Amino acid sequence: MFKLAFKQYKAKSSSPDLTEVINVDDIEARQNDPLQKDNNVQRLDISNVRNIQMMPGIKSPSDWRSYALTHHPGIIIIRNPFTERGRRYWIARCLRDYPRRPNIVNLNERLFEDSVRSDWWKQLNLCSDGEEFQRIKSAMRWTTFGYHHNWDTKLYDEQMQSQFPEDLSNLCRLFASTLGYSDFKPEAAIVNYYPVGSTLSGHTDHSEPNKSAPLFSFSFGQTAIFLIGGRTLEEKPSAVYLRCGDVMIMSQESRLCYHAVPRIMRTQTPWSSTLTNENADDADIGSHLLDMDLFQNVGEPNFWIPFSNYIGDSRININVRQVLNPGDSNLGTL
Repeated sequence: MFKLAFKQYKAKSSSPDLTEVINVDDIEARQNDPLQKDNNVQRLDISNVRNIQMMPGIKSPSDWRSYALTHHPGIIIIRNPFTERGRRYWIARCLRDYPRRPNIVNLNERLFEDSVRSDWWKQLNLCSDGEEFQRIKSAMRWTTFGYHHNWDTKLYDEQMQSQFPEDLSNLCRLFASTLGYSDFKPEAAIVNYYPVGSTLSGHTDHSEPNKSAPLFSFSFGQTAIFLIGGRTLEEKPSAVYLRCGDVMIMSQESRLCYHAVPRIMRTQTPWSSTLTNENADDADIGSHLLDMDLFQNVGEPNFWIPFSNYIGDSRININVRQVLNPGDSNLGTL
C-alpha cells in the first residue's frame, strides 16, 4: 500500500489526482461545516505556553497554527511559525554555511574539485558557465553535521561528528520546549536539497540508539507531498502538504513509521526583494541566539537574490534528531 501511494504521487502527470492530500490551510474553513470537516486533522492549542526563550524570526506560540494527524499519533505540523525574515535566515544558513567543511556533503570527489566539496555555495556563485553552474547546483543533495550518519552501515560513530550549530540547536530546543520535550538534545542533522521533480523513497529512521526522542523537520522553499505510513509497507499512508516554513514533529507511534517524499511541487510564489518593517521588529528578542549579521543581511535585496533564485525551483529540509539515550555522554561500544 505504501509503494502504491508513492507511485501514485510520483507519477509524471501534469494534472495528478491530489484530492486526498491533507491541506492544513483548508482546515479552519472546513471545521464548521459537518459535510466538509476533515476528521484526519485536529487543531492543537498551545497558546498557554509560558517561559519559552524566544528568538528572532519566530512568531509568538500564541499565533502558531498547530495540527495533529489523528490517524498517525505523534505527527504534529506547525504551519509556518516563521516570519519572512526568519525563513530567509534559515534558507541562507542551509545554503551558505551548513554545506561547508568539516560538515560532510554527498558530492563525489571524482566529479567535483575539493574547493566545491569544501564550500559548495561559494563556488557555485563564482561559476560563470551556465551548464557547470546547473551541474554544481543540482548535485548537492545532502549535508550532515553533529553525529554523521553512515549511509553504508546505517550507524553512527563516535569518531564521526562535527560541531552542531548553536543557532539550530536553539531553534530545536525552542520548539521542543513548547511542545513538552524540554529534555530534547539536538545531536545530529541532515539537510536535504530537493530540486523540483526529485523524490525521497520510503524508509524509517531507526539508526539512533534513542528511538523515543522526537524528530524535528523544517521545510523551506517549494512544496513537498509527504507520506506518513505505519510500521510496515502494507499499511496505507496519508499524504500531506509541507510548505515553506512548516515544522513537522515525528514522535510517539510515528517515530519509527515509514515515510517518504514522492513529489516536490513549484507552488511558492516569487519572493519579494524587500521586507516589511514588521519583519525586523523582533530582532532584539534573543538576538544572541542567531548570527545577527546574517539575520539583517537577508533583508537586503542584492544579498538575498542568489538565495531567492535557488529556492525558485528547490526545496530544503532540515531534519534533526537526538542520538544518545538520556544520561549517555557518548555512543560507547554501540
